Amino acid sequence: MPSDAASQVTPVRRGRRPGTNDTRATILDAARSRFAEDGYSAATIRRIASDAGVDSALVMRFYRSKGDLFAAAMSVPPEALQRLSDAFDGPTETIGERVTRAYLTLWESDPIEFEPLLAMFRSAVNHEQAAAELREFLQARFLEGIVPRLENRPDAALRVSTVSSMLLGVVVGRRIVRVKPVVDEDLDTLVKLVSPAVQTILTAP
Repeated sequence: MPSDAASQVTPVRRGRRPGTNDTRATILDAARSRFAEDGYSAATIRRIASDAGVDSALVMRFYRSKGDLFAAAMSVPPEALQRLSDAFDGPTETIGERVTRAYLTLWESDPIEFEPLLAMFRSAVNHEQAAAELREFLQARFLEGIVPRLENRPDAALRVSTVSSMLLGVVVGRRIVRVKPVVDEDLDTLVKLVSPAVQTILTAP
């Protein structure tokens, strides 16, 4: 008959111990819920960390910014979005061409990069919350890159919103609705056609 001491031994726990992958998954789950409830602008790293039961510093260790965390939560590769941010570096005189090309290229590259974005667009068509998140996120990306170049103009947000709306329209026509002849044109032709308008909106007095 087993002794009392033996019967009180705690059983060895089997299976994989919680680790980095579990923590990342918990953070992403918390981020998805928080972004859905508060939207991109109102959600904070501190609140997401609290929801996940971790420290804010740990969230920033895994994800360098709120934008990268949103991208990860939405399964959009951060590298793809970084190329859009990089387009704002360079001479102001050519910013329209760079931004237009970088944005439209997102939808012409590796399917691993653009398919999650297309999924977000399709969700936004039927779900207002998804549409709100997408609008806030894209506008925030543009605002981060362009506002410093607009010399604190009071209409900076209007300019950025107009540009993002224009480029969203081109993407919807080309990748979702598939409007001809937009869907059949090569990228260089579209960039040449659209970028002068983007340049004017962003930089005109």
